Amino acid sequence: MIGEWKIGRTIGSGSCGRVRIARHQGTGQYAAVKIIPNDQGSTAPSGSGRSPSDQAEWAQRRIETEIVVMKLMNHPNIMRLFDVWETSTQLYLIMEYIEGGELFDYIVDNADKKVPLNDTRKVFQQIISAINYCHRFNVAHRDLKPENILLDQAGNVKVADFGFAAWLKTGDKKNMSVGTACGSPHYVAPEVVGGLRYDPCASDIWSCGVILYVLLCSKLPFDDPDTEKLLAKVQSGRYKPLPYYVNPLAADLVSKMLQKNVHRRITMPEILGHPFFTTRKPKTMGCDPSSLNVVSKPLGSFAAIDDDIFANLRTLWHGTPDNVIKQNLINNKRNWEKCVYQLL
Repeated sequence: MIGEWKIGRTIGSGSCGRVRIARHQGTGQYAAVKIIPNDQGSTAPSGSGRSPSDQAEWAQRRIETEIVVMKLMNHPNIMRLFDVWETSTQLYLIMEYIEGGELFDYIVDNADKKVPLNDTRKVFQQIISAINYCHRFNVAHRDLKPENILLDQAGNVKVADFGFAAWLKTGDKKNMSVGTACGSPHYVAPEVVGGLRYDPCASDIWSCGVILYVLLCSKLPFDDPDTEKLLAKVQSGRYKPLPYYVNPLAADLVSKMLQKNVHRRITMPEILGHPFFTTRKPKTMGCDPSSLNVVSKPLGSFAAIDDDIFANLRTLWHGTPDNVIKQNLINNKRNWEKCVYQLL
């Protein structure tokens, strides 16, 4: 038992912990519980060059960021976080239980069939709806792949596993860059493979392009049993041509998303306006993040700042002095610090 939740069998694993089913004793509601050992020092990316203590700090910050980001997300195509519990040895993330399974399994099960184009479009539209919401919230997922996208029993998308998510501290595109390489080899963007600083929103778009390619033909655009050779293919940007039967509009969108030159790669607004996307109007595109103008309300004084909520802000604005964050909470300027504080 964790609080009112009775923990059951293991149903999967996430980026840094196993996942078990749970049932609320009072309401009977089911949930997926991600169980993370408190000692996560070994989960930093290989080749990161970090010392053991730095790895432990990196892993702890990654978990804290995942929790805060999921607390902020409120979108029908993003898995919800209900509660967080902690013991001396483990952290428990109580999350929405999705019965339909992974998009990966859906693709495998339909590999020998021709999935109706409108079904593929619906799944893709819902993925884009979720990621567009994240990007407008200054969040990049950074580990998009079919294994991290779930389907409910009605076939609706739920984007999950924000373990590598990056909080982009400002809406200024010039500052939307990070230097930590992460993601899965088949779905990672060329600029990430290159090891340079990159725009994580643009790399999310590349990953979505790979997912669309796989949805259209049940094959990977870049593949090799040797990881080093696979990454070299990704870095080249030259993907296998789509089969002849793929819808031309869909193929055109894939070509624009899998554009090696990040400055020429299609943007999120352009995806939303692409003919393949707009042929059938998606149902969930009206879900917008909270407006700064509405939510960004100053606190009355330093004394009014809640310690627990402030700790969450310190996670997102890691490296920013406490006094700067606090000043941004009480001044009269509209900013993301106030917005996040009010939403938490």
